[in-house]
Amino acid sequence: MKKVAIILSGSGVFDGSEIHEAVITMLSVEQNQASYQCFAPDVAQLHVVNHLTGEVSEGESRNVLVESARIARGEIKAVTELNVDDFDALLLPGGFGAAKNLCDFAVKGADASMNSDVLNACKAFANAGKPAGYICISPAMIPMVYGQGAKATIGTDVDTAAGVNALGGEHVDCPVSEFVFDEQRKVVSTPAYMLAGNISQAAQGISKLVKKVIELA
Repeated sequence: MKKVAIILSGSGVFDGSEIHEAVITMLSVEQNQASYQCFAPDVAQLHVVNHLTGEVSEGESRNVLVESARIARGEIKAVTELNVDDFDALLLPGGFGAAKNLCDFAVKGADASMNSDVLNACKAFANAGKPAGYICISPAMIPMVYGQGAKATIGTDVDTAAGVNALGGEHVDCPVSEFVFDEQRKVVSTPAYMLAGNISQAAQGISKLVKKVIELA
């Protein structure tokens, strides 16, 4: 059975992992006769957002690994424990946490950099020629991992696409139900909630992406 590593970024669309995307990703892995193990960086979130009001909760602090454990039902490890030799593929669901906690694209845009432990894990898969799938806003990290000219999509948002290009990526517009495949680098991306109006639309592209990544493994 193929084994997939999934890197989460917290719990909740505005400050962590997009929960629908994370759950659809896990479900899709199992539906493609593979297994998964979740990981997350053991760091403080950039901030905590009240998901009822959309406002930042001043003075509140949460840990990315601890919050991600909510989605993983406690079955999760620190990303420093991710050994590329133990897995066939890598998946990164979206949510603002991907752009706030795994990297700082949400804050710095074209000047963004990644959490060093997350970068090391992602680069290990790239260097080993093992396939990876980046979902929603997480494809903003593709040029940081794979370098100049790496193909990626966040859908069709002009400003965000410009940020991906400024980082050295080659943004490709893509509908919510499809994915973009950089064949040379074995990296796949799909817009999910960058474009999706509901969970069913998000699931279309994610399920196709996961299937493709597992086929490549």
